[in-house]
Amino acid sequence: MSINLALILTLLTLFSGLVVALNKFVWERGGRESDGSASRRVLVEYSRSFFPVLLFVLIIRSFVFEPFRIPSGSMMPTLLQGDFIFVKKYAYGLRLPVTETRVLETGEPQRGDVVVFRLPADPSVNYIKRVVGLPGDEIVYERHQLTINDEKIELNQHPDATPLEPRFIEKLGDRTHEILITNAAYTRNDGVYRVPDGHYFVMGDNRDNSRDSRFIQAIPETHLVGEAVRIWMHMDGLSWPRWDRIGSKIE
Repeated sequence: MSINLALILTLLTLFSGLVVALNKFVWERGGRESDGSASRRVLVEYSRSFFPVLLFVLIIRSFVFEPFRIPSGSMMPTLLQGDFIFVKKYAYGLRLPVTETRVLETGEPQRGDVVVFRLPADPSVNYIKRVVGLPGDEIVYERHQLTINDEKIELNQHPDATPLEPRFIEKLGDRTHEILITNAAYTRNDGVYRVPDGHYFVMGDNRDNSRDSRFIQAIPETHLVGEAVRIWMHMDGLSWPRWDRIGSKIE
């Protein structure tokens, strides 16, 4: 069972704020603050202490940045399992916590952006992939070659590629990034895809090991969480952190 941290944080903030407001406008004015029970006085003190902190965390997490951990290798070599990243929540609009209702438009995904989104089949699960297709695009994916609206996307072998790490360089829009092609014969779910209005076609950089829009279809705009922008820590299991990845910009 997944834990809805946004709901828990919102409820705690509302509860502590309500206690602070009741104390200020009801109990203090009625002269009953000092006459209250010991449990109520403790509740008021804790609420006074925690409400500003909870409110600050709720605002930052809901509207500015939210941390995520990369759980798999589907975005290799760009992101590794064990990377901890910051996601810019305001990149594609300000949304209310819990309901995810957009209240202010601030931008739209661009081709090549790395985005976190809620899985349409199970919105409690977050995925991270790269935006390949925009609304209205026609995507052709055949033998690891992307063609978007009849234009072949530039794909070149990385100068440091090896048989054990078959990396390639791909250019999507203004983004130049690396991808991983581990099986040259892999053609599963090659085909032609048309992106509906209000949707985005996403793919993992580990092209032969990614459950993306080739399998789960295009992602509705309403399910976007934000843009992945920076790695702030890497720790996988009990191994030492990889200091060289800390602070890296996500290309």
